[in-house]
Amino acid sequence: MNNQEKIIPSGGHPLFLEGPRSRWFELVFIFKVIRQFLIGFRKLHFIGPCITVFGSARFKEENQWYEAARQFGQKIAEAGFVTMTGGGPGIMEAANRGAFEQGGFSVGCNIVLPFEQQANPYLHINLLFEHFFVRKVLLTKYSYAFIIMPGGFGTMDELFETLTLVQTKSIQGFPIVLFGKSYYLTLWQYLDQMVDSGTISKEDLKLVLLTDEIDEAMAHIKKFVGDNYTARPRKRLWWLLEHNKQT
Repeated sequence: MNNQEKIIPSGGHPLFLEGPRSRWFELVFIFKVIRQFLIGFRKLHFIGPCITVFGSARFKEENQWYEAARQFGQKIAEAGFVTMTGGGPGIMEAANRGAFEQGGFSVGCNIVLPFEQQANPYLHINLLFEHFFVRKVLLTKYSYAFIIMPGGFGTMDELFETLTLVQTKSIQGFPIVLFGKSYYLTLWQYLDQMVDSGTISKEDLKLVLLTDEIDEAMAHIKKFVGDNYTARPRKRLWWLLEHNKQT
């Protein structure tokens, strides 16, 4: 079979396992990714320091975690930060909503999905990406702290990627807040098991604040930012044809 494995899926049509796609396909893919990055960089260049809130898209308005995320959005706005989320429903909507209602700035970095991921109505800027890795770069690049609300696979992916970037010093040691002790108890116990097994160090646990208190989380974030950064207004009015509307 010319060194190729032939697979017959349930539909009856043969598929072939190959190596890389054609060089033209790969080149087009590269330019599509570059285009998504450029759009994101351009739109977010002047938004100011953000706090990113991660969490499940499945929680409804009556859920306790939805209400907590909404309060986080309000507190983030009061502190003078931009609230950034994945732009969808659930926790993302709640955090954007809290910021929006408080008069703060609200940003969503959305993803093309067949279900769940519709843009929420509380966004001043809504960006739509085709690839998770582009989206995650944008959610990380402009943020000075990360709040991890209860969530599923996507939230765990965002938590551990962010945690890995901080642990390896690939980004600054920005605060990571894990919110919801009852929800994350088993996960925290597993992190302790990692320490006992020697796969992470005891010091690594200090990279995360596990809490049920919104005020404690915000105080933790504001202390880090206050100790390490000074606010400075941007002097440039334009970047890649994007106007600095905050001047």
